[in-house]
Amino acid sequence: MLTLKEIRYCLNQMAEMFPDAHCELNHRNPFDLTIAVVLSAQCTDALVNKVTTHLFEKYHEPQDYVNVTEEELQQDIRSIGLYRNKAKNIRKLCELLIKEHNGEIPKTREELEKLPGVGRKTANVVLSVAFGVPALAVDTHVERVSKRLAICRWKDSVLEVEKTLMRKVPEDEWSVTHHRLIFFGRYHCKAQAPKCEVCPLLELCREGKKRMKSKKA
Repeated sequence: MLTLKEIRYCLNQMAEMFPDAHCELNHRNPFDLTIAVVLSAQCTDALVNKVTTHLFEKYHEPQDYVNVTEEELQQDIRSIGLYRNKAKNIRKLCELLIKEHNGEIPKTREELEKLPGVGRKTANVVLSVAFGVPALAVDTHVERVSKRLAICRWKDSVLEVEKTLMRKVPEDEWSVTHHRLIFFGRYHCKAQAPKCEVCPLLELCREGKKRMKSKKA
């Protein structure tokens, strides 16, 4: 496992590599962001942005999603994986927002997680990006990078990864660290073809050293 000093070095290197790391899901407000994150489950941000370009022209507030049939919404998001289930969740989410929150996205994790289709990761993204609340959302990129670098253990659950990062990263850096870990995982330490040979963290990365050794063998 990396020491706090080594983790600090890794985070500083990521900051240099991706100084402009940010949420890449297009949105106009907290409501749009919530819809986009629900759509992004098991799907790339690029595809979600392609779909929401047209979706957000048609739908502006919760009532707009409730006013159409589930079948119509399905067609509007058909190119996204799990579109039937997501359409159902989005309509239920919007009904709940209208009924219990005056059409507004709630600002607490507890209330966010009560919304259909919203889990802890989605809630953390909304809290962090929309409301500026320190949070560390763990997606596949964050989990992969954290485990490859031995910031966390391989056997850790997603929640354990989140809690470990929260312990080892200063709270005022949680949100930006979340984005930098995502960018590092999405554009550098990729799932299938990580750029180990040009990685500034190679000397600290057990996984990277193994990969480089196997390439030379």
